[in-house]
Amino acid sequence: MSTKAPNPVDKYVGSRVRMRRIMLGMSQEKLGEALGLTFQQVQKYEKGTNRVGASRIQQISEILQVPVSFLFEGGPGGGLANSNGFSEAPSPAYVSDFLATSEGLALTRAFTRITDAKLRRSIVDMVEQIAAREAPDRR
Repeated sequence: MSTKAPNPVDKYVGSRVRMRRIMLGMSQEKLGEALGLTFQQVQKYEKGTNRVGASRIQQISEILQVPVSFLFEGGPGGGLANSNGFSEAPSPAYVSDFLATSEGLALTRAFTRITDAKLRRSIVDMVEQIAAREAPDRR
């Protein structure tokens, strides 16, 4: 029996659930308890292995304190239209991938707490220089 690859939308929604859960400092176990599920089931949702039903998506959005649209924004299929009826350009996948990691979230949180614009610019310049040295062929 062959295993079917997860649907890209299921994977994307799962990654958004994971990103938001981590932003809130919530464990898979805690989210599972709130949903009446095991942490393994939450893990399957986050990986896109198991599909999330509409009522469960509503429940997850309430627990994670985000609108349902947050879970789909920028995802496969062109994203969602904003209140003006124009759809926003989806953010590149690497941004979502980065923010779905604990390091990405920690770096983003710390960076946004820096109020000095010059210091922030210096940090961006420094990171770009480091990245250029690490992978000179990717510019």
